[in-house]
Amino acid sequence: MINRRRAALAAAAVATLALTTACGSSGTQSAPGTTSADNVQPAGQGTSDYGYGSSGGGSGSGGQAGGADAAGKAPKAAAAGKLKLSQDAKIGTIVTDAKGMTLYRFDKDTPDPAKSNCNGSCATTWPPVPADGANAPSGIDKSKLGSVTRADGVKQLTIAGWPAYRYIKDTQAGDTKGQGVGGTWNALAPDGKKAGAQEPADVSVFNHPDLGGILVDGKGRTLYRFNKDSAWPMKFGCNDACLDTWKPAKPADRSKLNGIAPKLISTVTRPDGTRQLAVDCWPVYWFTGDEQPGDINGQGKMGLWFAVSKEGKKITTTPEG
Repeated sequence: MINRRRAALAAAAVATLALTTACGSSGTQSAPGTTSADNVQPAGQGTSDYGYGSSGGGSGSGGQAGGADAAGKAPKAAAAGKLKLSQDAKIGTIVTDAKGMTLYRFDKDTPDPAKSNCNGSCATTWPPVPADGANAPSGIDKSKLGSVTRADGVKQLTIAGWPAYRYIKDTQAGDTKGQGVGGTWNALAPDGKKAGAQEPADVSVFNHPDLGGILVDGKGRTLYRFNKDSAWPMKFGCNDACLDTWKPAKPADRSKLNGIAPKLISTVTRPDGTRQLAVDCWPVYWFTGDEQPGDINGQGKMGLWFAVSKEGKKITTTPEG
């Protein structure tokens, strides 16, 4: 009888130990019959730190890392720095941070007044971009940048009133894995609207903060006219060494235009046989000194080079600086 009672007590102790092991604070073991995937972690742990460091806190190019520090606080997000504009082949011109990581907007937020409705676990997956240290590139109106104070007191960057976020599944510059997620997340266009509303075109209109509507090619590069060319009779004033700096734009498909009348688009043949895009019969070029969409570093060069309006006319405005 005594032996049976001892056996029963021993069995109960083993069961209690097994339960304690399965539900203990270590969180490293699972109950019998389960896998490690059955363990649920608190929001913010075991997810991206949404900076650019590696799991060891280095300065790598993004990736997964522990999401919270020893005190349980979410790590501070990386500053955006000077924003950039990038041309994505599928969704057009998008806003990125200084390291090329895509910035997104959330349909459930509001721009006027600016308000973020992505909190808790949402903000773990979509880390808010800090407002401090963010600067506008030439293709974004500086007045479009602002900030909103979140529920946790953090100041978040806004573009045209829309709070800006990164996406933890974007691991390298140029990734746009957050585009269209849940039908509510979209990459930010320079004007704060949703990128991808229209498919990229061979020639389209870019709304520049200083010059207004200017023509850009399929890669988002500003198109320029040269005063020493002529439309009729056809004359090419940019040849030889000039072409090292000013590249003839490629011909466009008239069925792939955005914001410009097809009748203004044609193709001309240069003396060397190269075919070049012409707007209102004027040959147009892109400038090697422009590094990203929205750049107008060629505007007014030598008093001879000018961006082109959607009507095909040269734009003579030259912004200060």
